[in-house]
Order: sequence, then C-alpha cells, then structure tokens
Amino acid sequence: MDSLPLFLTGTLLAAGLYWFFFIYGSAERQGKLAVNLSGGSISSEKIQDKYKQYWSFFRRPEKIETTEKVPDYVDTFYNLVTDIYEWGWGQSFHFARPIPGKSYKEATRLHEEMVADLVKAKPGDRILDVGCGVGGPMRSIAAHSKANVVGITINDYQVQRARLHNRKAGLDSLCEVVCGNFLEMPFSDETFNGAYAIEATCHAPKLEDVYSEIYRVLKPGSLFVSLEWVSTDKYDTSNPEHVKIIEEIARGNALPGVKSYSDVAKSAKKVGFEVLKEEDLAKPPALPWWERLKMGRVAYWRNHILVTILATLRIAPKGTLDVHEMLVEAADYLTRSGDAGIFSPMHLIVCRKPESPKTC
Repeated sequence: MDSLPLFLTGTLLAAGLYWFFFIYGSAERQGKLAVNLSGGSISSEKIQDKYKQYWSFFRRPEKIETTEKVPDYVDTFYNLVTDIYEWGWGQSFHFARPIPGKSYKEATRLHEEMVADLVKAKPGDRILDVGCGVGGPMRSIAAHSKANVVGITINDYQVQRARLHNRKAGLDSLCEVVCGNFLEMPFSDETFNGAYAIEATCHAPKLEDVYSEIYRVLKPGSLFVSLEWVSTDKYDTSNPEHVKIIEEIARGNALPGVKSYSDVAKSAKKVGFEVLKEEDLAKPPALPWWERLKMGRVAYWRNHILVTILATLRIAPKGTLDVHEMLVEAADYLTRSGDAGIFSPMHLIVCRKPESPKTC
C-alpha cells in the first residue's frame, strides 16, 4: 500500500522538475528550449575554442577601438549567445523601463512602440532596424505602425531565427532581414523613411562610423532614433571600482569600450544630423532598469544548473557552460552599474537628416 503514494510522489516530483527546468521561464520565449541550445553558425566541436578566442580578444581593451576585427568578434559573440538570450530573456535583446502593473513582456512592447512613434513610422514607410538581432523589436514596430521594417544584423544565424519568427508571427510581408555589417550597409543612398537602433550601435568602435552610414541611407527629412549604452555623469574614471564595472560590461557584451553619454550628440552632429531630443530614459523617476536582472537570479541559478547538466550529458555543446558563466557575470556587473548609477542602456537621441545637405 505504501508503494502507491511513493510512486505518485515520485511522479509529481519528476513532473515538477521537468516543468521547472524545461518549461518555466521567460514569458517572451517562443520556440527555443534549453535542449536545443547551440552555437549558432559555429559547429559544436568549435564552440569552446571560439569562446576562448573571443574572450582573449576582449581582454585587451586598449587594442580594440581601432581594430578591423571587431565585427568578426561581434559575429562570434552572437553565435555564442543568441540561443541563450532567446531561451532565457526573449526575442528582444534589450532592456525596457519597468512599468507598474505591467509584465516585462508588456513593458518591452511599449518601449518598442515608443521608438516607432518617435521615428514616426507609418504604413508604406520603409524603416531601417540597425542591429535587429532575432527581430523582436522589428515585429513589434511593424505590427504597431504597419510600416515595412528592414533589419540588418551581422550574424547569419540571427537572420535565420528572425525570418522564422517573422513567419510564425505572420509578419514576413512587413519584415525583411538582411545579413550585413552596419558599418558598411548594403543599401543605396537615401532609401529609408526612418531608422532606429535599440542598444545595438554600442558594438561600433566609433559612433560616428555607424551614424554616418545611417545618415547616408536615410532620405532627407527622415528621423533616426537610437537608444545607446553609455557611462553616465556619475562615472568616475579615477574610481577603480567604476572602471572595473565598465570594463567588465564591455568584455561580457562584445563592446569595443563603453561610450560616454557626452559623446552621443557630438557624434550625431559630426556626421550631419540635427539633434532634436536627447534624454537618459533610465534616470529617475524611471524605475530601475536593472531590476529584471535582480529578479532573474533564481532563473540564473536554475538555468546554470540545467546548462551544467546538459553540457555534462553532451546534449549542449562543449563550451556552452563557459558562455553561460560569462553572461551571468556580465549580468552581475550590469546590476552593479545600475546600483551605482554609472551606466545606462537607454540614452535616447532623436535626430533628423536635414532636408538640404549642410555646406561648409
């Protein structure tokens, strides 16, 4: 008689563990399970080597800003992390201001729709998404505005994922994805009615290089909206702890350094843009953007155990655990930067390309 309760208890426990590890997680996650984690376009046997090469490269910040290898290593980074991001965070690889009474999913959607409104996207427009990832923002903005959105990402695996999600969402008629380097975009001059970048141009060694390309492909009078990763006015370069935090954010996120908030408008003006608005959306009274990272610590613990198990069983490729550890550490430094107020992932700038080119 005792065997039946024991069997039921064991069954419930097994079902609970299965749900906890394989089902429970980000509400935004669609179509990516832990058992399907991969290295993107990198073959399984090369993931660990590629991770070591990536980490070795970004351990040398003094050599990064001028190197031509940055795009290749950004591509490597997104091969390594895209599945983990999508599994644990969702299809929108960015932060959003928390909104009381709203889920993270809803807050993210509203954040993206704000960008669509700022760029004044409307039906019939052709809007450029600079650094589109797997296309979460693209789909929100296309659904909200009914504009045609063209996304560019350097990572071919993200192109495949974005196209898959576009079809699933029934938005492939409005959303197009192109593989390319946003420092050398494969688009003709003056072909877009607007452009936006959500936490993406931080991967450029110099902001003016990517801003000049965006300027080139925009039609005169069009708007460009960007949310930049920057150090704030509270960042003290003489404070070793501050310097350590910012350096680790760069290393853990494939950034060739973190730009200062004071550089953003200067870079935009340098290439010819008119700056219409500049604001750090992370500043009070906005709720802490990094709270999602703190609330996710249980998920990190769960995910890390699961990745360890999957890697041990060789279900997940060798090196996946190293990548996940890197991302957990990066999340910790991002949280510390938020607590210290020295970093913002949502420094907003709204620019316009003049109707007539400025003459010197």
